[in-house]
Amino acid sequence: MAIYTKEEARRIMEKALSFSTADACEINMNGNESGNIRYARNTVSTSGHRSNQTLVVQSNFGQKSGVATIDEFDDASLKKVVERSEELAKLAPENPEFMPPLGPQAYDDSITYSEATASITPEYRAEVAASSINPAAAKDVTSAGFLNDSSGFSAMLNSNGLFAYNKSTNVNFTVTMRTNDGTGSGWVTRDFNDVSKFDAVEASNVAIDKAIMSREAKAIEPGKYTVILEPAASIGLLQNMFGSINARTADEGRSFMSKEGGGTKLGEKIVDERINVWSDPLHPDVPTPTWNGQGQPLKKMKWIENGVVKNLAYSRYWAKQKGVDPVPFPPNAIMDGGNASLEDLIKSTRKGILVTRLWYIRGVDPQTLLYTGLTRDGTFYIENGRIKHPVKNFRFNESPIIMLNNLEELGQQVRINGNLIPYMKVRDFTFTSLSDAV
Repeated sequence: MAIYTKEEARRIMEKALSFSTADACEINMNGNESGNIRYARNTVSTSGHRSNQTLVVQSNFGQKSGVATIDEFDDASLKKVVERSEELAKLAPENPEFMPPLGPQAYDDSITYSEATASITPEYRAEVAASSINPAAAKDVTSAGFLNDSSGFSAMLNSNGLFAYNKSTNVNFTVTMRTNDGTGSGWVTRDFNDVSKFDAVEASNVAIDKAIMSREAKAIEPGKYTVILEPAASIGLLQNMFGSINARTADEGRSFMSKEGGGTKLGEKIVDERINVWSDPLHPDVPTPTWNGQGQPLKKMKWIENGVVKNLAYSRYWAKQKGVDPVPFPPNAIMDGGNASLEDLIKSTRKGILVTRLWYIRGVDPQTLLYTGLTRDGTFYIENGRIKHPVKNFRFNESPIIMLNNLEELGQQVRINGNLIPYMKVRDFTFTSLSDAV
């Protein structure tokens, strides 16, 4: 069993720490139990269970660091891994950006654990697969999906008195549906901490409907279009933007948060005033641990408010260089939405394109956050408030900054990849060429 209680984890790490002779020592311990089922061509292909446990020791002598890992926790093994990390530290060059371990911290109690998710059985996974396979086969559609559920813990202890512990669960589901004539494709993803919020039938039917609707897509000219972006379409662009809210790269002139001539865009309006983005480890729909990998407490934090940059993330090292308090990177992203459903957004669109998903996203220009990529798994032409017909996939060139300045309307929020992102209607989204891929 790879899941240890707080007391069990602390006892093991304290034993390992007792062997340390380094100037500073940090120990991270984690364990995970997970199960999965995979199916393709309307048939279950694999199912399995994994159990993993790991203990990582980082020893420091001055600014020299060494790291060693082990998955056995008897006394002899613990002593061996500590000694190995110290041997490596003595051989390592000095790290000029080394920061000593933090002292004791106060953390909020997280809400990342669900007993229902931890109790998922092989029978439940089989039912999920059947919820895709049976309705797909009945509609001349072929399904290929994957369900993975996990429960685990993470813990940290160091020689300066810090101790942190978190227990969490997750369930992740994706399925692709292809029509048997090879011309239509639909896809859906779902992720939750609490499996009781997951409806496999609903998710599978969304993908089936998209596949059937997208058969025999028509080619239309590339160009600038009003688009309705489902959260699975916008998240790839938005996550790149959220991950770039970095004070150091901005200060060094390496990001879209850098100002010409020096300085950052902190305090400046960069997107539409309806855009509000924050992080919150205790949000009931997208909870995260309440501490990060450096042992820093995570709290609710505003990043963009009414289109204005409110905060940038400062690592401990960069904060020290700048004489400010550290600001941990966001553990999740929550973006304000509106009340409009996807159907409402479609009804209010005279001419436009509905995009289910973007993929194969690659950076073009980090200074403007320009990206290129492709649509897939259901792209549709909208006319006079109705989906008129499917269209062939496009290549796009777009920046999330431009996209969020061309906002027309925000819809309801949806959880996607551990974030809350709304449906969005955006004008002048740039499609540059067609793709024949289904």
